[in-house]
Amino acid sequence: MPEGTRAAPAAGAPSAAAALLEVRGLNAWYGESHVLHGVDFEVRGGEVVTLLGRNGAGKTTTLKSIMGIVPRRAGAIVFEGRDTIALSSNRIARLGIAYCPEERGIFASLNVEENLLLPPQVRPGGLTVEQIFELFPNLRERLRSQGTKLSGGEQQMLAIGRILRTGARLLLLDEPTEGLAPVIVQQIGRTIQRLKAEGFTILLVEQNFRFASTVADRHYVMEHGRVVDMIPNAELGASMAKLHDYLGV
Repeated sequence: MPEGTRAAPAAGAPSAAAALLEVRGLNAWYGESHVLHGVDFEVRGGEVVTLLGRNGAGKTTTLKSIMGIVPRRAGAIVFEGRDTIALSSNRIARLGIAYCPEERGIFASLNVEENLLLPPQVRPGGLTVEQIFELFPNLRERLRSQGTKLSGGEQQMLAIGRILRTGARLLLLDEPTEGLAPVIVQQIGRTIQRLKAEGFTILLVEQNFRFASTVADRHYVMEHGRVVDMIPNAELGASMAKLHDYLGV
């Protein structure tokens, strides 16, 4: 990265040298609409990090920008030491980054098995189908069911399971618990904890900061297309008043 492009890390932030993913001065636009305004944060290998913020803060656009599916971006997105800002989304995926969108993207015309096997493997080390069934036993039971026949929770399991096959080591999860029953939310939480234990790195967008506190190491708070704070999970309780103010809850 050219000299002078790195911003100094905020107090309590990890050192840049330890980062698997560095986002520096990220701007993003949809047409004439300027959505991200110099976003800065980083994620270390093996961490679970959340982006918290109100609706419209820029959280999803940040994930899409990392994945290269926002039409216009500027700044630096460095993954494993390589700046990916100029790369297409398919090349970014082949580096080992996978995105699970909020809408899940399940193909209604395909059954569970076909959905699961659809994405190509981009790197060694992906989970086998059997390992995915161990994480999500419901999928084994619904193997021949069409995508339209699955519950919301089963669709979320399938969407996450599908990217685990690819060999990606950085997982971008957008609102994985949105609209799900509490028992399914708990299962998703256990899955994230297990993936972390197995060495996956996860960047998670969440509205439910109580759920986020059960799985994450650190939380970045976004407002108006910027990162305005970083809260280590161990300090979340002491920062609750500030967090309520940020999130309006």
